[in-house]
Amino acid sequence: VQLQASGGGLVQAGGSLRLSCAASGRTFGSYAMGWFRQAPGKEREFVGGINWSGGTTYYADFVKGRFTISRDNAKNTVYLQMNSLRPEDTAVYYCAVSKTVFATMSGADVGSWGQGTQVTVSS
Repeated sequence: VQLQASGGGLVQAGGSLRLSCAASGRTFGSYAMGWFRQAPGKEREFVGGINWSGGTTYYADFVKGRFTISRDNAKNTVYLQMNSLRPEDTAVYYCAVSKTVFATMSGADVGSWGQGTQVTVSS
């Protein structure tokens, strides 16, 4: 599966962005999808995931209530709606396809990574 992320940009604190990740490949609907992020000087961290059907989502504590993941299997696309953005959300965001069907995942569960899209939140 190849992934193409888009939608990043510069936004003021409190604003919103919607990231999209388009996937190629016939098996998109068979696996969980996730979003990770990596800030300068920090390790890549899990943001949230969605199971194969879209019925279950899981989020890191630092984005709960602010970010929402969804997927459209007919369009082979997964989304990350980010609201109430904070300067500490500034990072490169990566979409990922899991090797499992579960919404929770670590980097070791990732089968393929997207190329990343920059999100910058100004104070």
